[in-house]
Amino acid sequence: MAPVLRKIFGIYPGSFDPLTNGHLDLIERASRLVDTLIVAVLHNEGKETPLFSVEERMDLIRASLNLPNVEVDAFDGLLVDFASHKGATVIVRGIRAISDYEYELQMALMNRRLRPEIETVFLMAGEAYSFISSRMVKEVIRLGGRIDELVPPMVASRLKDHFQPGKQ
Repeated sequence: MAPVLRKIFGIYPGSFDPLTNGHLDLIERASRLVDTLIVAVLHNEGKETPLFSVEERMDLIRASLNLPNVEVDAFDGLLVDFASHKGATVIVRGIRAISDYEYELQMALMNRRLRPEIETVFLMAGEAYSFISSRMVKEVIRLGGRIDELVPPMVASRLKDHFQPGKQ
């Protein structure tokens, strides 16, 4: 009897406000592990006011990627409900440091409780990107620092436009 081939759909969720080179690294690596990867932009009213709208973030992600098996979508509510609705069986999460792991472990365990058929896979941040976070990028640009090596070119341009003197 021939084995049944099953496509693996994964979700890589986040706020991506802004998208960083660390995010891109994880997207590229995760895309090699699944047949289809959905980069899912969180629409979260409870977080701080985002720099970019959900639509802008989705456009920046699409413009920064050239991977045939990666799609971009948005969601609100429970991630596992979105994943189930999309037919995903894998949630991909990035880990930069031990502090990330503690939080991500709690989320993974709750997600397993809610939807045991969906697995969480942790990918370690690439060494070159382990210090980059969206929050850090926003702080550096806000204070006039260089971000060109931290984010894709289109994101850097949009951030520079946003943080020009007099635009804040």
